[in-house]
Amino acid sequence: MEALGVDVGGSGIKAAPVDLKTGKRLTKRKRIPTPRPSTPDAVYDVIAQLVEHFSWEGPIGCALPAVVQAGTVLTAANIDDSWIGHDAATELGERLAKPVDVLNDADAAGLAEKVFGAARDLDGVVILLTLGTGIGSAVFTDGVLVPNTELGHLEFHGTSAERYAAARVIDKGVTQAEWALRLNEFLQHLERVLPPDVFILGGGISKNFDAYANVLETRATVLPARFRNRAGIVGAALATRGTR
Repeated sequence: MEALGVDVGGSGIKAAPVDLKTGKRLTKRKRIPTPRPSTPDAVYDVIAQLVEHFSWEGPIGCALPAVVQAGTVLTAANIDDSWIGHDAATELGERLAKPVDVLNDADAAGLAEKVFGAARDLDGVVILLTLGTGIGSAVFTDGVLVPNTELGHLEFHGTSAERYAAARVIDKGVTQAEWALRLNEFLQHLERVLPPDVFILGGGISKNFDAYANVLETRATVLPARFRNRAGIVGAALATRGTR
């Protein structure tokens, strides 16, 4: 079985068909810049272009940087505020005349890791953090997703955790070594309020995991994500088969 995974980000919208049995992309991904303003209609135009590019006729999964409940968008991060209250699953499905599942982007990344990646076969509480422009989170308990957690928005050091410890601070005068210490503080904070058995660190910076892993002092095991920035596409596709 195959599905088209679409990952909507603040700067780009990426898509690729995915083999749901293996988690492998069937072709090279296609990326189109996120429109400005990134209203639902404008984003749907881009998704329609991606569907046309792949000549896609099957199910579609779409990951959004937002809290999504029963297909309806409740928040908007790095996309236009007009998404809030929008029934994305229904509207996009009608626009494309195809079955569409919509979910939070970090939850999509978590699904990819749970089914095919670092979280596969793990029991207990597993917290995946996507470290990039912000901090996304996906929480699993005995393999079951707790949807729409927003741990990056926790107040931390007088600001939000993602403003303090997201990977983007490295581009704002903070060294990677200093960032790793900040990340360690945040992981230790999470252990006090939601103690996991395993942390999984995703996002592009996970490729440098060995460079900062020795700084992380947690009771929980800390692992790098397998899919890194590919997780959103794979997880969005997996959502079409009801893998939550």
